[in-house]
Amino acid sequence: MMAQIGYCVSIGAEFLGFSSYKGTVLYLALEDDYARLQKRLSKMFDMQTSETFYFATKSQALSNGLDKQLEDFISKHSDTRLIIIDTLQKIREVGGEKYSYGTDYDVVTKLKQFSDKNNICIILVHHTRKMDSNDSFDLISGTNGLLGAADGAFVMQKPKRTENAAALDIVGRDQPDQKLYLSFDRNTCVWKFVKSDCELFKETKDNFLKKIAEFTDINKQWCGTATELLEILNIPEITAANAMTRRLNVNVSRLLSEYKVYYESSRNHNGRLIKLTKVD
Repeated sequence: MMAQIGYCVSIGAEFLGFSSYKGTVLYLALEDDYARLQKRLSKMFDMQTSETFYFATKSQALSNGLDKQLEDFISKHSDTRLIIIDTLQKIREVGGEKYSYGTDYDVVTKLKQFSDKNNICIILVHHTRKMDSNDSFDLISGTNGLLGAADGAFVMQKPKRTENAAALDIVGRDQPDQKLYLSFDRNTCVWKFVKSDCELFKETKDNFLKKIAEFTDINKQWCGTATELLEILNIPEITAANAMTRRLNVNVSRLLSEYKVYYESSRNHNGRLIKLTKVD
């Protein structure tokens, strides 16, 4: 599944029916070797290669230089959108002590800070426990610190190891909780969407966000003050520059996911600037 996600993002293709934003992907397949990866990918995608999908089978530990390695990669590939680390145990500090809530929380917090700083997504792969639970997320191996520090989590379960059906439970801060049912095609080694437990809630259309999207359709990239943008858009319900800035701040994720507009805010000696970029 990680290889499938990485490949889809690297070419901007849909994954399980969900759209993706094309960009460079780094997959740290730390429990694999290159021969196995090549065999698997050839079976999954035939000869359809991607020049922006990169692999590594070894890395430093998180406390011993991994952040520097990832920074170096990003500096050479400025369009990096996704880093997959498979698995957590391979990048943890070596030690005999049992991991506590604090150590679990700290390791994910470090990765989240790196993700936020560089404006990329990090998917961290981890194992589940061999136990039964009414709550799928209780199956995450370790303490609640792992889930507490992350923006979200996916938990995949199969009724039986030999079956092709699986359920993917999803929970997070910025997306609604949901459950997807999937099937595994053993001939191509790819996962396919079957159904979801419920229809996702969709927010009503926002005239303000629509105006922003229409503006960036014409001006692919724009930078200026909130006052200048207010005068250009001329939206009756917004009469103050600070009100416009607040609306933009609370709708950052929605602007990107629904309208494909990337919003940034920065400050220079002249004051605060707004930057809007249309994402293809």
